[in-house]
Amino acid sequence: MKTILFSLVALFAAHTSNAQTSRADSILADFRKNPDHVLVAAHRAAHTHFPENSIPAIREAIRLGVDIAELDVQRTKDGVFVLMHDRTITRTTGQPGSVADYTLAELQKFPLLHNGQPTKERIPTFRDALLAAKGNILIDVDFKVDGIEAAKDCFALIHKTGMAPHVLFFLYDHPDAAILGAHDAFMPIMPRTRDVASTHETLGYGKFPALHLDETFYSDRLADSVRATGARVWMNALGEFDKKEQAQRGAGFDSFFQSFPRTGIVQTDLPGELVEYLRKKGKHRL
Repeated sequence: MKTILFSLVALFAAHTSNAQTSRADSILADFRKNPDHVLVAAHRAAHTHFPENSIPAIREAIRLGVDIAELDVQRTKDGVFVLMHDRTITRTTGQPGSVADYTLAELQKFPLLHNGQPTKERIPTFRDALLAAKGNILIDVDFKVDGIEAAKDCFALIHKTGMAPHVLFFLYDHPDAAILGAHDAFMPIMPRTRDVASTHETLGYGKFPALHLDETFYSDRLADSVRATGARVWMNALGEFDKKEQAQRGAGFDSFFQSFPRTGIVQTDLPGELVEYLRKKGKHRL
């Protein structure tokens, strides 16, 4: 099935037809024009010194020169999109239950924890997160609400804030890309593929700004197939490579790029360190 879901060139051309003035615009230009530059995605935003998925963590990612803040989006009992990674809120607030068990007003009574200790921060709405990021950084939306209709509602919110050109909307199930791409051709979608066959199937749907591959089936040949369409390859340094980097500076990232040299976007829990590493290699915009 050949369905044009998203044209990276057309969207960027439309967005950049006016003078580029914002930092987010310069990231988009780098995304489009410099495929050999690697973009850095901060997992749950830059959360070393701030609660994950919080407004301060987004601002810290901006300060560090990070390109993309990865944010997890769920929906409250009263239908508001908020940031939360886990199925329950226990680890991040100390309270029982899930986001969907509470209204927004109820959730915002709970302090966010950082290293197990309460902070002054509260669970932010996705709208507030988008506005905090606007003009400064791209957002990867890790959407954790079931159902196509919920995703469409989230699309509408993203458009309302004017953030659609600065978003990657991550989909766990690559066939959903066909449905959502037909619904909204101007929302940048990034499907996750599960193997070589599903990667080629997804490439047949049309063009995407990026595809999320996995280390279990990555190959340079497959990555080159993705890059040939104008898409970037997204890979994660989370876990093994980040831990190796923490143990010995440079070792983890060296190992990562030796393993996945065609990667165009790297998600990491060490975004500041990766920005510094890439700049020393001439692989990141200054």
